[in-house]
Amino acid sequence: MKVFVINCGSSSLKFQLIDSESEKCLAKGLCERIGIDGSMITYAPEGGEKEKAISPMPDHTEAIRLVLEALTNPKTGVVKNLDEIGAVGHRVVHGGEKFAESVVIDAEVLAAVEECNDLAPLHNPANLIGINACRKLMPNTPMVGVFDTAFHQTMPEEAYLYGLPYEYYRKYKIRRYGFHGTSHSYVSARAAAVLGKQYDELKIIVCHLGNGASISAVKNGKCVDTSMGLTPLEGLIMGTRSGDIDPAIIEFLAHKEGKGIDEIMSVLNKKSGVLGLSENLSSDFRDLEDGYNKGDVNAIRALKTYCYRVAKYIGSYVAAMNGVDVICFTAGVGENAPLVRSFVCEHLGYLGIELDEEANHKRGEDIAVTTPGSRTTVMVIPTNEELAIARETVRLVG
Repeated sequence: MKVFVINCGSSSLKFQLIDSESEKCLAKGLCERIGIDGSMITYAPEGGEKEKAISPMPDHTEAIRLVLEALTNPKTGVVKNLDEIGAVGHRVVHGGEKFAESVVIDAEVLAAVEECNDLAPLHNPANLIGINACRKLMPNTPMVGVFDTAFHQTMPEEAYLYGLPYEYYRKYKIRRYGFHGTSHSYVSARAAAVLGKQYDELKIIVCHLGNGASISAVKNGKCVDTSMGLTPLEGLIMGTRSGDIDPAIIEFLAHKEGKGIDEIMSVLNKKSGVLGLSENLSSDFRDLEDGYNKGDVNAIRALKTYCYRVAKYIGSYVAAMNGVDVICFTAGVGENAPLVRSFVCEHLGYLGIELDEEANHKRGEDIAVTTPGSRTTVMVIPTNEELAIARETVRLVG
């Protein structure tokens, strides 16, 4: 079966077409600036040249129509017609407590996803737009929703509740939900497979470190805790997000800076993290690593603080699971920043970690970056959320 995988943002749309039997990506691409002047589509068929074209995209329906045209193009397309696409898998950011696993999309599911809009106001409405656009253009093709929050629904109550009046949980479902669940699920299971061990017998900590970042504790194949919370703002210091702070800081800054709640939240989401810590040097870790190597004090401050926070979360999850067998690094920073991995592991000597520096500098492969004598295994596992979504889609409609 060929599965069309879509990740829809408010003004963008990432896509892949995956052959579920070989698990190869047949084509992939990106639509940018949807609804904005200068809309562009990038399309790359397997083994072919990457193509870029400026094309008006007033809405997501037009963007998906252009993608489907590219996929069926007689010269550069990878399918003859849309009938060859057996199903569509949609990434949906927030499923609340309603979805503990992926589901086939119907009217009832769409209504339930819409009810979660206030929990993810930047993401869920865009996800719904993508789903409805596909349903309009491919009305007879089954569609599956794969939720970022689903994998974390196995957390016990003591892990997901906040120290707030319990009535707020009853009334508004204010709790920790966690995100990047598709990545955490894929990477933890992949690590067990690479090691040749039983997934349901391992204690694994997954560090999904990108511009957005989260850590999860996976015990015997189930998530028991994760760093992001009600929203993706909680947890680690990130590219531009603050992560954990004393909530009283919000009121303090509002008074000192004369700003409203929306302005302060914008600072926490868009001007904080390593960008803010580095005095606006960069939110890109490649720039920070370059600055670190040149002795830039702003880059050094940002990297050291970031890595310390990652190490603290790892330590807390060792406690939560009463031990750890494997620590995995994944996503843009986790996979490609050996300096970050090295700094983090400097704090974890009590786990008997011994880094293999040569292995730690390799990229693009599933690999253990610790020595054979290391008491705890540290791995780099490139994430593949699109493949995980395709697998879930086939499982439900196959």
